[in-house]
Amino acid sequence: MKLRFAPSPTGYLHVGNARQAVANYLYARRHGGRFILRMDDTDTSRSRPEYVDAIRRDLSWLGLEWDEEARQSDRGALYDAAIEKLKASGRLYPCFESEHELNAKREMRIRAGKPPLYDRAMLKLTADQRARAEANGKVPYWRFKLTDGSRKWNDLVMGECSVKLTAISDPVLIRADGTILYTLASVIDDLEMGITHIMRGEDHITNTGVQIDIAEAITGKTAPFTFAHLPLLLDTDGGKLSKRFDSLGLKSLRADGIEPMSIVSYLARVGTSDDPDVITLQEAIDSYDISHVSKSAARFDMRQLLALNRKALHNLPFEQAKAHLPAEATEEFWNAVRGNVDIAAEIPHWWDVTQGAIIPPSQPDDRDFLQKALETLPEDPWGETTWKDWTNILKEQTGRKGKALFMPLRLALTAEDSGPDLPTLLTLMGRERVLSRLHDAIRA
Repeated sequence: MKLRFAPSPTGYLHVGNARQAVANYLYARRHGGRFILRMDDTDTSRSRPEYVDAIRRDLSWLGLEWDEEARQSDRGALYDAAIEKLKASGRLYPCFESEHELNAKREMRIRAGKPPLYDRAMLKLTADQRARAEANGKVPYWRFKLTDGSRKWNDLVMGECSVKLTAISDPVLIRADGTILYTLASVIDDLEMGITHIMRGEDHITNTGVQIDIAEAITGKTAPFTFAHLPLLLDTDGGKLSKRFDSLGLKSLRADGIEPMSIVSYLARVGTSDDPDVITLQEAIDSYDISHVSKSAARFDMRQLLALNRKALHNLPFEQAKAHLPAEATEEFWNAVRGNVDIAAEIPHWWDVTQGAIIPPSQPDDRDFLQKALETLPEDPWGETTWKDWTNILKEQTGRKGKALFMPLRLALTAEDSGPDLPTLLTLMGRERVLSRLHDAIRA
């Protein structure tokens, strides 16, 4: 068994194509297969080396290690051989119409009530007509002649699928400048590399029918692929997630402090009958079942991902959390704040609360109370009972209790209305910092 993740290095990975990478990786590992990374970089005008590096970095960060790597830009000789075979068989035929001419044809067919399909006029081109066109400086692009009828397959997710080829225009597979298009290059690569299972988005279903036709034209045999088409990933409002890829790129999620296993755990189970949970990579492999994937579009809910990430961070031991912490941070600090951290990007704030500088909000109605808190602040040394001793004195002298007692102190000392336990934070801050913040809060 061989599966491949074949991104185009024309941008950074986002959760949509990361889901496909996760699915291919988990399925391959679950069934003892190989996982191939192939850069589909036929679009030379948009493919960039920095995107190749970023894709490798993101996959490694997620823990999705690949067994082989290939790049389409290195495989030109293989493409040339297959192209010549298709030309010799008459399945690839030259075309000379301009875009203007093609648009005019489409408009005429639409006005006549016909589907705007290519009319295959160039199949009637004689050798003399082709020679005259080339003598006049025209360079052909090449279309693939689709067979009549339909292409059918049993999809691992979608079940029985059928694509009616007579309802599709013969696809252009080679541009006039000789550039091979993805539709052909991908088929040649999959055949040559021995790919057995092709797992990708449902937006490729029509493309799959065409590519089965191409594969069988090249080999003269039944296409050797098993397909699985994953439903689209939508946003929480049911819109296309593709319009929000910038905010859901892996680069951005990593910078925000989302844990890689939170992402893998979520993408492995979103749109399935399995409940999302924080699991290890091996647990994700052992539990991945393609039959649990729904045929309906899945919704990517950032709140669910954050909930998983919160759980992952809350359970993260200090030794593993060190990568996210300031160098001076102690285990006591991590144990105090981790229950209030949803993403690692929030950790620096709590470091500032305990060890740095913050700006307390103005509390004009509580200035007298904060003044009393300043006056009754216990002297050093502080210990486990300092907070209790202090608040008991304040309770006796002011008559305050509950929220009226604790909220002004929390706002003055942390600039937040919720957060870690104040008794623990108090000892981490130290008396001088608490004293300074009470002064600042009174003056605010």
